[in-house]
Amino acid sequence: MSSKWSDGFKTALMLRLGLWYAGLFAVGAIGLLLFTYALLGRALAAQDRDALASMLSRYAAEYDRSGLAGLKGLVEADESEGRHERLLVRVMNKETELVYFAHPPGWASFDLSALDDRAHVSSGWTSLVSPVDGSTLEVGTDVLRDGVTIQVGRSSHVRDDLLAHFRARAMEVAAALVMAAVLGALLIAHVALAPVRSLEATTQAILDTRRFDARVATRGTRDPLDQLGARINEMLGQIQTLLAGMRGALDNVAHDLRTPLTRFRNIAEQALTETDPGKARDGLAHALEEADRVGATLTALIDVSEAEAGTMRLTVERVGAAVIAAEAISLYADEAEERGIVVESKIDSAVEVNADRTRLRQVLANLIENAVKYTGDGGRVTVAAHEDGDMVITVSDTGIGIASQDLPLVWDRLYRADVSRSARGLGLGLSLVKAIVEAHRGRVWVQSRLGHGSTFSVAFPRTPRAAA
Repeated sequence: MSSKWSDGFKTALMLRLGLWYAGLFAVGAIGLLLFTYALLGRALAAQDRDALASMLSRYAAEYDRSGLAGLKGLVEADESEGRHERLLVRVMNKETELVYFAHPPGWASFDLSALDDRAHVSSGWTSLVSPVDGSTLEVGTDVLRDGVTIQVGRSSHVRDDLLAHFRARAMEVAAALVMAAVLGALLIAHVALAPVRSLEATTQAILDTRRFDARVATRGTRDPLDQLGARINEMLGQIQTLLAGMRGALDNVAHDLRTPLTRFRNIAEQALTETDPGKARDGLAHALEEADRVGATLTALIDVSEAEAGTMRLTVERVGAAVIAAEAISLYADEAEERGIVVESKIDSAVEVNADRTRLRQVLANLIENAVKYTGDGGRVTVAAHEDGDMVITVSDTGIGIASQDLPLVWDRLYRADVSRSARGLGLGLSLVKAIVEAHRGRVWVQSRLGHGSTFSVAFPRTPRAAA
């Protein structure tokens, strides 16, 4: 059912795009034909008027030179030699009497009375329209010095026949263009929708196989659909990476939560079977500790998710970095003292950071805890701060270091390098640090060399506006 719907949708989309392309092409082509027709009509009309003006000038000059007889001879010579067609020639004396009238066939369809009224006759042009066929008669008038009026006119029949022939041919051409436009548009739409078909095939393959390793075929061009396919491939790659990370995270959670949950159950069962109230109370206390540890893990996961989703609430203010560092160091002072690890802060009391006080303490506490955990007995952990555009706080240790292949992954949620598998924890500390700092619009990075310690750095923007 889904496949049939998809095929129908693609066909409808191709037809719709094809019709749009064809419609735009057809409208453009027909508009061009209409524009050409208008230009041709104007050019023919201008050509006819220029020819009439030339004829009128010749006949007026001939009348001035040879009189009416000379004019008649010139008109008859022009007719015999085919110099003009459908030409109307009229001559009126100064008493408005028609003394000469040469006319073409069909002249009777025009009302020439307007040409007989001397009060309205002057040098210039007059257009008459035939009520029979709608053709026009263009008449040029020249009034000579002695009051004689010469009129030369030509009907538009020849021009109308030519334009009618053009219209007939234009209709045929327009029909052919529309057909070509439809076929061409469908072909163009088929080619243009190739990325869409590839995208549909990829998504269908993902739905069928439940695997995200399929990719949309792209050509590496600037075509928007091709770029959309490239962005979708990037998204699929990120989804695939995320799913792989989720699988690994679930494995880690299953591995690391199984032990405390099993210990919690054993302690609870032992407390239930204990007859000594004191021992039962101790067992319940241990069970409560294990429950708190699991709860802390889940809380850390929620905090990371909120920070990454942008929903973590922050109260950004100017806080003293030295005070927060001292509070974080005090949390692990006892453990460090037992192992002979020196934990010191070299942050000046005047250094301030634009951050949420509670979240900044959480960041430094996680970094210090991590440093103490992986620093051998008698080692050193140092907290410092400096300005580098932003306010940068560093936590350095002399511990076991991090392998180069693990450096890009230490910030990932629930990631733990092989060397840290034996240590207690779920690998959420650094991912939580990264999420909190980025929620402040800051950045994190690490420098380390295996066997020579590590330096974790967090940078907070100096201006409250950037950190808000």
